[in-house]
Amino acid sequence: MRRLSKVRIRRIVLPLVSLAFVSVGVVLIASYFLIQGQESTATNSNNPKSFNVPKVSSTQETDAGGPEDKTLTVTIPKMVRVENASVPNTPGEDESALKEHAAIHLEGTGFPWQEEANVYLAGHRLGYPGYPSFLAFYDLDKLESGDEILVTDANGKKYTYRVFKTFVADPTDLSITEPVPGKNVMTLQTCTLPDYAQRLIVQAELVNEN
Repeated sequence: MRRLSKVRIRRIVLPLVSLAFVSVGVVLIASYFLIQGQESTATNSNNPKSFNVPKVSSTQETDAGGPEDKTLTVTIPKMVRVENASVPNTPGEDESALKEHAAIHLEGTGFPWQEEANVYLAGHRLGYPGYPSFLAFYDLDKLESGDEILVTDANGKKYTYRVFKTFVADPTDLSITEPVPGKNVMTLQTCTLPDYAQRLIVQAELVNEN
């Protein structure tokens, strides 16, 4: 009877063990393809160009002055992936620049050295694995009133901004790119989670330059 019981147990246990191994294999294969897919997918869906940086109709940077090289260097202490980040001046549809940098300065918006400028920076929420854009603006939602944004221009002049406003905007809202009367501001943009349908916006005011 004992031998018969052992045979029955083996007949039950062995198929269960085999099924467990098969399940583990399926999970590993699925994980592999998921990781492979992530390596070629940017911040929102299979079309990274749907990041949707606004198209500025009027320009604030005409006769912008300042350094000939308009590249900015940006550090946001509250955001661990934005430290001495090189931010080029480029159109919003320049996906290559968005991929290769933590953020871009939206061409057509203001610069820190201008009066009543709106310095508009946009960055990916998820971005491209293996590139500076990867998760660069993922923690933009952690910024609160009083947090600092540190900017240096190509001539070495430093600008300190302090956050005063955070909100969510529709992709069609171009007012967020416009100057704020009486202030020199910086606007940071990324996508909302989990559907990337809107823009997460953080605005900060210039409080010091030297």
